[in-house]
Amino acid sequence: MAIQNLFPGTVHLPDYIYICEDAGTFCRTIDDESINLIITSPPYNIGKSYESKTSINSYIENLEPLLKEFVRILAKTGSLCWQTGNFVEKGEIYPLDIYFYPFFKKLGLHLRNRIIWHFGHGLHCSKRFSGRYETLLWFTKEDNYTFNLNDVRVPAKYPGKRHFKGEKKGLISGNPKGKNPEDVWELTLARLHDDWESQFWDIPNVKANHPEKVDHPCQFPVELVERCVLALTNENDIVYDPFAGVGSTLIAALKNGRIAYGTDTEEKFVNIGKERIEKLRNGTLVTRPIHQEIYKPAVTDKIAQIPNEWGKK
Repeated sequence: MAIQNLFPGTVHLPDYIYICEDAGTFCRTIDDESINLIITSPPYNIGKSYESKTSINSYIENLEPLLKEFVRILAKTGSLCWQTGNFVEKGEIYPLDIYFYPFFKKLGLHLRNRIIWHFGHGLHCSKRFSGRYETLLWFTKEDNYTFNLNDVRVPAKYPGKRHFKGEKKGLISGNPKGKNPEDVWELTLARLHDDWESQFWDIPNVKANHPEKVDHPCQFPVELVERCVLALTNENDIVYDPFAGVGSTLIAALKNGRIAYGTDTEEKFVNIGKERIEKLRNGTLVTRPIHQEIYKPAVTDKIAQIPNEWGKK
C-alpha cells in the first residue's frame, strides 16, 4: 500500500542509500543486473551553477562510460528512464533525447516509449517559441520486462462501449479498470470528465509556487517519477537515480514501497533530500497528488483580466 501524503505519525519506509558521490564510483560497487529501475534527469549541459558547459559531442561522449555502467547494473526485466530537455547554443536547440538514443541503442537497449512531458510555465523566449516540454525515453534491457499497466490506467472515454459484431457482439469492449494512458503526459481531472480526445498527463514543473519546491534550480517533480515507479517496478524492487539532486526519485520510490538508491555530487542537494525523506517518514512532507487538477484561474479573477495599461482590443 502506498504511503499517503501527510499521513499522521511516523511511517516505516523501505531501505535507502543516498550519498554524495559520483555515479560512476557508486555503480562500481553495485552487482550486475541488480537494479530494477534507473530513472534520472541528467545535467542538461546548459551552464547551471552545478555543471560545466561543453560542446554537445563532448557532453555525450563524456557520459558514455556511465551509460555502459547503467546497462551493466540494470536487471534483465528492468527499465531505464532517461528524462531530458534541450541543449541550447547560440540560439539553436539540440534535442538531447535524439542525441542520446543511438548510444543507448548501441548498448543493446530497446526503446518502448518516447514520452512527452508537457508543462505550462517556464522562461519566455524572444527569438523562438517558448519551450514547454521535455522528453522521457523509456528503455528496457530485454523483451520480457516489468510493466504494471493496471497500476497506472486512466478512466475510459466510453466505458459502456460494446462490440458490435463477431463472437463478442453485445459484450463490453473496454477494460473495467480503465484504459492505457498515452505517451503525452498531461493528465488533469478536468480532462478526465471533459476533453477525452486530448487526454494527457499534465505534470507541472517545480517552480516557485509548487508545494515541493526547495533550493534546487532544476527540480524533478515527484509525480513524474511515481508513474514510472508504479508501472515499471514491483514492491521491494530497487530504484536508482544517478543524478538524484534533492531526492524526488527516492521519495517517489519510498512512498510506494520500493528500495531507493540515489547519488549526487552536490552535498547541499543530498542534505536537502535527506531532510525531505525524514519529513516523508514523520508524515509532514507535502507532495503534489498524482492526479490533482492543475489550477486554472477563473475568468473573473483579476490576474486573468487584460490590464488597463494594455487597453481594450
